[in-house]
Amino acid sequence: MLKSLLDWLRHLFRPPPGRETPYLPEAFTIPVLVVQFFPVRAGCIDRAVTGDVDAPLETIRRHCAHTTVEVVQALEAGSTYLGYKNAAAQACLRYRIVDTLEYLEPLPTCNKAGHEHPMTDYNAIMERIGIQRWVEERGVSEVWLWGYHGGVIDIWESNMAGPFGDVSNSDRDVNDLPVLGKTYTVYHYNYQRGTSEAVEDHVHQIEAVLREVNHDLFWNRYVGRPGAWRCGWAHYPPNAERGYDWANRRYIWSDIEDWKPDGPGERKRINCTRWHCAGLGWFVFWMRNVPGPNNGLAYRGRPLTNWWAFIGDYDGAMTAGLDLVS
Repeated sequence: MLKSLLDWLRHLFRPPPGRETPYLPEAFTIPVLVVQFFPVRAGCIDRAVTGDVDAPLETIRRHCAHTTVEVVQALEAGSTYLGYKNAAAQACLRYRIVDTLEYLEPLPTCNKAGHEHPMTDYNAIMERIGIQRWVEERGVSEVWLWGYHGGVIDIWESNMAGPFGDVSNSDRDVNDLPVLGKTYTVYHYNYQRGTSEAVEDHVHQIEAVLREVNHDLFWNRYVGRPGAWRCGWAHYPPNAERGYDWANRRYIWSDIEDWKPDGPGERKRINCTRWHCAGLGWFVFWMRNVPGPNNGLAYRGRPLTNWWAFIGDYDGAMTAGLDLVS
């Protein structure tokens, strides 16, 4: 199932014949720093540290490298507005891996109130890698942190710091990351898992940001509510009957493919086959419905903006005072 899904992702993101790039000319470039913590013992990941991973170091290195490529493919494919029905759609986000740093040591941890297990010490990690130079001199706006979870440490799927505060899928502690002159977001991946779980971290970050910008328009009208989902959210496709219900074959009538803020749009009979009945397929399908540039949508007579601006250039969007409507 996973292999066929990834083959589908590679197929849908292949540039049309004669086109040099699948990116929009105005696509947002997102510079990424990949950071990997591999606690090693006798050539293998130390299970006593990770709680559930003890594969050979080279196996985990290859897994992280391969999965990082697939995450880029999925996120870029997801930023092609309505790309599943518009073959000419181009990506609004372009990810560029600036560098990869590797440390053959455990993740640093700290004690934090309210946590049963030690918390990942993100301040210590950022100091270890010299984050200020990467963000303020090299332009990095995202850090993809490969580590572990295993029931032995606590992590945040996403964590943000910058001049406009912390809007992320965390407890939003403004002191758990160095605050610099530019916003950056840290995504904490688990190398015991794969592409789907890593992409889910990003979908939750998208939800957090868009909900913060305009709660009513995004959460009430785009996402919807139980029993009356519009486009749904990471854990709930429109036909979901419970959380993580990505493989539900129950058919419903949904306007997710013709979402209009003032709704409803044209309804179609859909079930999970629309997103290959898998979490990763759902995440990409959901992202491709997020209003992109020239979306032609309006809310109460006001055109919708390109919502990817808040992911591609958060500081620029905040400085310009952008909303989800113009």
